[in-house]
Amino acid sequence: MGLWKKLLGNKGEKKQQEGTSPHKNIDTNLKAIKDIFEDCDDIVYREIEVGVDSKIKAALIYVDGMADKFLLNDFILDNIMVSIRTTPPKAENVKKQLASHLKDHTLAVSEMKEVETIEEGIDNILSGETVLLLDEYDKIIIIASKGWQARGVSEPVTETVIRGPRDGFVETFRVNTALIRRRIRDPKLKLKTQQVGVRSKTDLAILYIDDIVDKRILKEVESRIEKIDMDAILDSGYVEQLIEDNWFSPFPQVQNTERPDVTAAALYEGRIVIIADNSPFALIVPTTLNSMLQSSEDYYERWNIATAVRLLRYFAAFVSLILPSLYVAITSFHPQMIPTKLTLALAANRKGVPFPAIVEALIMETTIELLREAGVRLPGPIGATIGIVGGLVIGQAAVEAGIVAPLMVIIVAITAIASFAIPSYNVAIGFRLLRFLFIFAAGFLGLYGVILAILLLLSHLCSLKSFGIPYLHPFVNFVDDIGDMKDTFVRAPMPSMNNRETVGNKKQKNRLDDKREEFRYEKEDK
Repeated sequence: MGLWKKLLGNKGEKKQQEGTSPHKNIDTNLKAIKDIFEDCDDIVYREIEVGVDSKIKAALIYVDGMADKFLLNDFILDNIMVSIRTTPPKAENVKKQLASHLKDHTLAVSEMKEVETIEEGIDNILSGETVLLLDEYDKIIIIASKGWQARGVSEPVTETVIRGPRDGFVETFRVNTALIRRRIRDPKLKLKTQQVGVRSKTDLAILYIDDIVDKRILKEVESRIEKIDMDAILDSGYVEQLIEDNWFSPFPQVQNTERPDVTAAALYEGRIVIIADNSPFALIVPTTLNSMLQSSEDYYERWNIATAVRLLRYFAAFVSLILPSLYVAITSFHPQMIPTKLTLALAANRKGVPFPAIVEALIMETTIELLREAGVRLPGPIGATIGIVGGLVIGQAAVEAGIVAPLMVIIVAITAIASFAIPSYNVAIGFRLLRFLFIFAAGFLGLYGVILAILLLLSHLCSLKSFGIPYLHPFVNFVDDIGDMKDTFVRAPMPSMNNRETVGNKKQKNRLDDKREEFRYEKEDK
């Protein structure tokens, strides 16, 4: 409200809290709106005269580029200026009846509403709607006319699969909610919309299935979103950072996805989805490390294939985290742990290398990270070329110059490849950061340092929670939730996965309940 106080001037504290009511004089309302939109050349004011004798002033106000001009020209202006003359209102006082006549008989639009404050009218104009002002009418008519250019639905870039749906979220809010509605044709799917950001007023939706979700988690999510106090929310990433439990953890406690099928599956599990306008990424809470290491493709293939791929994925995550530190520890402190011939081969490879193993590993890891970041920022074909050619050329040149050993180049290459096997980009970044800490621990304490780092990491993961759910669920409480172990390292056959995870409502735990139709429309137990 502080923003409106600056824009509208000092009109009294009580008036500022309630909002500024429109005046019956249209010129007064137009002046107030034009004062607010001063120096905003993209605001269009279309002033007209309507009625049988064309003596009643009216005005349409919208943002050029955000409103559908075809709708405005053919279904609003044409009807207001032409059609109303052939079917005029029959009341004696035409000015008083004109608004209801326009709404009920003239304007051929699917959605329309009235607001009673100028502030609400301004918010709707900036959201792409059209405002209709009428003389001698103390309300503002809002006409649904959003029609800006938008990117079409296409295949997600960050979550590519071989088998599965190809559609992904876009930057348009209602398109994203519709993609979810297509997959969940259930009236129990609830969608609560609100605005966040004092200035941006970004549309945000909370989605959940009413009879599956845990209401305690839902209240916590709503509470955290209500506490968001920023001037602008430009992407769902802002929301993710503002509602997560532990800001200092390298691991994300909110899952993000571009895929509507992943979102729908999470809703069926009893999770909560958050969608923000202008962002192609949906947020899923609560989440666990186990769900971050899963792919939607795991459920579209047969269980034995999905299990083999999932085990390989967990192994890749372990390799990407610990392999360089193991090389440093064994090379520097524990060469007796490896066979003699391999020890002699390593010694021969490192002959002439002027740096200790820890410096060697840090040089190569930093180089790989630079190449990776450069490849992401460059255009697609150029980025791929830089990644491949740069890695080969720099690695070969480093070996020939005697800066690093050939085995170190192989270790770093295997580590980089393994990190790409992690489905979640955020989790992969966390492992990449921790990899440097593991290298330092191995360089100073050898295998003892690696084991100490693993213990510290496990203790951190055990203490981490996502909206009250343990981050290592179901590994930390598998005795109570033994059924959830069917979808961890091993993906059980689909017929046996008849229970939802315990993050949802316990009374709707069974997926295959034949009696579900009996309580589909029942009220919740009080």
